[in-house]
This record gives sequence, C-alpha cells and structure tokens, in this order.
Amino acid sequence: MRKPVDGVVEVDGGALAVAVWPAEPSAPVVLAVHGITASSRSFLALARELPGMRIVAPDLRGRARSNGLPGSGLEQHATDLRRLLEVVGADRVTLVGHSMGAFVATLVAAAEPERVASLVLVDGGFPLAAPPGVDTSDPRPMLGPVFDRLSRVFPSRDAYREHWRRAPAFARERDWTDEVEAYVQYDLDPADTGFRSSANADAVAVDQAQLYGSAFHLEALRSLQQPVTFVRAPRGLQDEPPGLYAPERLPELLELVPQLEVVEVPDVNHYTVLMTDPGAGRVADVVRACTRP
Repeated sequence: MRKPVDGVVEVDGGALAVAVWPAEPSAPVVLAVHGITASSRSFLALARELPGMRIVAPDLRGRARSNGLPGSGLEQHATDLRRLLEVVGADRVTLVGHSMGAFVATLVAAAEPERVASLVLVDGGFPLAAPPGVDTSDPRPMLGPVFDRLSRVFPSRDAYREHWRRAPAFARERDWTDEVEAYVQYDLDPADTGFRSSANADAVAVDQAQLYGSAFHLEALRSLQQPVTFVRAPRGLQDEPPGLYAPERLPELLELVPQLEVVEVPDVNHYTVLMTDPGAGRVADVVRACTRP
C-alpha cells in the first residue's frame, strides 16, 4: 500500500487536514476530492495505481481530521480547495472528484480554468435525481443507511469494521481489501462508550441538500472549459442498479457539458468504482490519459 504523508493547510476557520502521496518534483499533480461522508483515504487504491504522480487529497471540512472546522456547503469546500491549490503551487493539475467531491470539483474547475487542466468526475458531479415527493433537504431518505451510520456509537473498532464488512457495497470478498480496511479505520473518532464515524452529520446534511440542481452548481457545469471525463458506476450505494446516474440521463449530462466523455466501468458500485479494483485501475487509466502531454 502506498502510504500518504499527512499535513494541514490553514483555511477560513482553522486547519484543513491534507494527505499527500509524494512523487518526483516534476511529477504530474492530482488534486483528489472525496465523497459526502468519506475522507482522503478514499484514494488509497488510486494512489497505488498512480505511483508516478503526486496526489493531494484533503479531508473536507466536517469530515475525518477536518471535522472540527465550522461550516459546510459546496461553495465553502470549493473555497478551501482553491486555497489548497495556492499552497500546492503547481501550475496545472488534474482534478478528480468522487461522488459529492465531484460537485465540489466542478466549482473549482470553473473558477480556476488556467490551473485545472482536466476534470475527472467519478460517479458524481451532475445533479442527482430525487424520487417524487421526497424532501431533498432531509438526508435520511436520500442517504438512508449511509446517514444513519453517522449517529451510531460502535462499541469497538472491530464492530465498526463488521458494520462495513456487511455493507452490500463490499459484500464480495474481492472488494474487502487492506485499502478499504485502512479507509474504515481512519474514519473513527473516540466516543463516550466506543467509537463513531468522524463525519459530522450536520455538515453532511447541508452538503447533500445542494446536490439536486443548485443554480450555482449548474452555472459552473455550463461554464467548464476543460476536458471532462465522467466515470459511471452501474450500481449505487447499496450495490443496486442502475446506480446514481441511469443510462437514459446521459444526454442530459452532455447537454450541460458538451465536451464530456463518458466511461462506464462494468461490475462496480458507487464505492468500488474508486476504492477497489478493477474500478481504481480504470479511473487511473483515465487520469493518465488526462495528464499525457
């Protein structure tokens, strides 16, 4: 496993935790943005697949080692990442976003067209389709078990591991890897009677309410100038078809971003499209193609 070096970057309100997988000074730089309840460790498998690249992945505010930072919202995350870009200092980066992180990535790419050379959106970044009659401001029906996990206290690290091990997304033996194990263990914070997820439920609720076609997000999508690749998973958070983005929605995505290239990875879900093989390898192929001279 390729291990990151952890550090912090000062942003509004405090210190943003940042993981860096180092590489040679002349190596391409990838800025990687995780999903709604996730962390920088979402990119362990991708970092393994890209040994010659410098990968920079923050824990977004309200998550993991940045969960003490106040506030949330896609625009705030984008402001934090633009500050991180200043610190990274690279003239050009490839920006990779997974799930909600892909929404944040679109805002950053739209605001930094000279610095962001290409954009890779992994099963996210386009408005989600809410079921009829569902209140999108309430994360419980939208995220289901994913959100419920945030309010639970687990008696031990092993209990939290078993919770994840039973999740439909990781039911297959091939999808429970050392990298997924490391991701799960990184996500824990001590609680009075055990451990709980490090993701702040209030921050998650604010962010998820903005994933259904917020005006500022649609404006950012329409203004993108970079090459954009959308990597689609055919199954969703609970390993269910057709995933977050049904195939019949692809013309809608192309209308928003005409230069979009769509890559579908067979036999993966919303998690495994990034966090395990073969998904991580396919995303790595896309990133390498984006960084060729």
